[in-house]
Amino acid sequence: MKSYTIHFTQKMPISLEKAWDFFSSPLNLAKITPKSMSFIVTSDYTEKTKMYEGMLITYKVAPLLGIKMNWMTEITTVREHQYFIDEQRFGPFKFWHHEHHFEEIDGGVLMTDKLTYGIPFGVIGQLANVIIVAKQTQEIFDYRVKAVDEMFGKYK
Repeated sequence: MKSYTIHFTQKMPISLEKAWDFFSSPLNLAKITPKSMSFIVTSDYTEKTKMYEGMLITYKVAPLLGIKMNWMTEITTVREHQYFIDEQRFGPFKFWHHEHHFEEIDGGVLMTDKLTYGIPFGVIGQLANVIIVAKQTQEIFDYRVKAVDEMFGKYK
């Protein structure tokens, strides 16, 4: 099976504490995901719920043609104020491993994401990645950059 790895970085003019507080709340993911994805966290968490190792998070998402799908990820690793990892347990991908790293820099925080994923259906999945998935994934992270800049200000 073919896998794909993408790296994304973003600088934010906020403290490490504030960045960690925002990104470690599962409900905040919906705030930085394009509305077109119809992304909804269906787990019974509140705004104050913070992630922990072993946490399961369920979602409804419509990644393609408005077709709603169930998705579940597990937070497999948490190193407070450094990084956390989420992995798909079931959902639209063959596998999904997403690392979120946070590093204090002069004037803010550098957030680095490393996403490794695979798509089911062999050659058809590989073609789908070329035509749809890779582009859509880039668009999701581009949207996130804009949403985070709007929330916290642009890093200078």
